[in-house]
Amino acid sequence: MLTGDMLRRSAERFPGKPAIVGPTGRLTYLELDRAANRFANALLATGAPKGAKVAILSRNLTEYGVVFFGAARSGLVLVNVSIQYAEAELEYVLGKSDATLLVVDAQLAGRAAAVLPRLPAIRTVVCLGEPPADAPPGCVRFDDFVAPHADTAPPVALDERDPFCMTYTGGTTGRPKGVLCSHRARATTAHTVALEEALDERDVVAIVTPLFHVAALNIMFQPAMLVGATCVFVTPWSVEGFVAACERESITAAFMVPTQANMLVTHPGFDARRLGTWRKLSFAGAPMPDWVQRELLAKLPDLKLTQIYGQSEVGVITALRHWYLPDKLGSVGRQAFNVDIRLFRTDGTEAGPGEPGEIASRGDNVMSEYYGEPEQTAAVFRLGDGWLLTGDVGVRDADGFVRLIDRAKDMLISGGENVYPKEIEDVIYGLDAVAECAVFGIPDPKWGEVPAAFVSLKPGATLEPETVIERCRTALAEFKRPRLVRIVADFPKTPIGKIQKNLLREPFWAELQRRI
Repeated sequence: MLTGDMLRRSAERFPGKPAIVGPTGRLTYLELDRAANRFANALLATGAPKGAKVAILSRNLTEYGVVFFGAARSGLVLVNVSIQYAEAELEYVLGKSDATLLVVDAQLAGRAAAVLPRLPAIRTVVCLGEPPADAPPGCVRFDDFVAPHADTAPPVALDERDPFCMTYTGGTTGRPKGVLCSHRARATTAHTVALEEALDERDVVAIVTPLFHVAALNIMFQPAMLVGATCVFVTPWSVEGFVAACERESITAAFMVPTQANMLVTHPGFDARRLGTWRKLSFAGAPMPDWVQRELLAKLPDLKLTQIYGQSEVGVITALRHWYLPDKLGSVGRQAFNVDIRLFRTDGTEAGPGEPGEIASRGDNVMSEYYGEPEQTAAVFRLGDGWLLTGDVGVRDADGFVRLIDRAKDMLISGGENVYPKEIEDVIYGLDAVAECAVFGIPDPKWGEVPAAFVSLKPGATLEPETVIERCRTALAEFKRPRLVRIVADFPKTPIGKIQKNLLREPFWAELQRRI
C-alpha cells in the first residue's frame, strides 16, 4: 500500500474531520490531503528526481504531517533528522543521507545555517515559519514554497516497493545509520499497530514523542491516519501539557516511552479525573518497570495497556495486549499480526522454548537497507532467507511470549532513546590524554538509565572529569552525554583484552536492587 493512499482514502471517508491538531494550526483530512499535494508538486517543481532525499529538521509542528505525506506522493525519500543532534552529528547525517533539500523549523534555522556551508548538495532550504535573522541564505517560507502549486495529486508513478523514508539510528561504527524503508514496509507496520493497539476512527491520539523518531511517526501517526483518527501533537512534552490536551481534546489513545509514563504516575498533581477520556496506552522504547504498569492499572483502571517491541529496522514485531496482564508482566508479548519472528542460536539454528536466542524478523515489515552501508546491511541479513537479526537476545516461553534478556552490542536506553556507547567512546578518545575508555549504562530514577564513562590515562597524562564532560557537551546530543565520569587506573579485561563492561556496570545496578 502506498503511503499517500492512506491519506487519500481517509480524506474520502472523513473529509471534514480533524486530522491534525498541532501547535501551528488544525487541518481536516481534506485540508491535509490538499496541502500534501501542494507540497508534493512544489518538490517536483524543483527538478528533484524520483528517489532524491528531502530532509526535515523540525519539532512536532502541524506542517510535519504535510511534509510526511507530500514527500511520499512526490517519489522523494523523506529523511527524518533528530532535533537533538549536536552540530557535528547534524552535519554528518545531512551529508551521509545525500539530502538535496532541507525543510527546517524556524526555531532551528540557525543550527542548520551553521552546517550548510559545508553541505553544497543541499540547494533548497524551506523554513517552517518566518525565517529568522540567522536563517540560511536564500531560505524560503514554507507557505511561499507551496502557494503557486496545485492541490491535485502529482503525476508520479509509484510502487509500494519504492523507497519512502529514512530515520537514523546509532550503530557499532559509532555513527548513526540511515534505516531506509519502502512504502510497503511502513504500511505493514501501520496495519500491525492499528490491529494490535485497537485504533479506529473514533480515537483522538496524543503524539507526545518526537516525530523524527519512528515511534511517533510510523508507529503512531501513520497508523492513526490510516484508520481516520485525529492526532494531537503535544509539544514539548510535559505531564501538564498532556493532561491539558486530554481535557481540551478528549484524548483517547497515546504512545509513551516508559520515562513519560513514570513521570505521569509519580506527578504530585496526578488527578485521574482529568484523564477521564483516555482509554489506550501503548509503550516501548525501553522495558517498562513493572511497578509503573501496576501504578497505571491501579490509578487508571479503565486504561488498556499494550506493550510493543521492535526497532526502526523492523517496525513492531511483538505485542503484549492488556488482557495478558498481569500474568505475562515482564515480557514484551508475542509475535505480532502480519510479521514473522524467530530466535536463533549463535550457530544460526532456531532456539527452543526457554532457550536464549537472538531475535530476528522477516516479512514485508523489514527495512530495505542501511543507506550507504553495504557491510552493515549484510551483517544484519547474514542468516539469509530474508531474516533480519535485531541484535537483541530474548527467551520465548511455551506460549510464545518473549522476554528480553540482553541488549544489542551494549546499547543502553535513556528516556526511550537508544544510546550506543561506542559513539560516546569515540568522542572521548579524541582527548589526547585518554588511553582507554568504557561507556555503559547506570540506573537513573527519571530516565531509567544514563551513560557513565570510565577513563584510563596515558602514562604521565592528567585529565579532569569536567574536561571529558565538556568535550561530550560540544559533540553529542544531551541524552548521550555521560552523567558520571570516573578516572581509573585500569580495567578488568577478558583474556583477549576486551574490557569487561559487565563488571563495571554490575555494582551500580546491585546498589539499586539493595535500595529497592
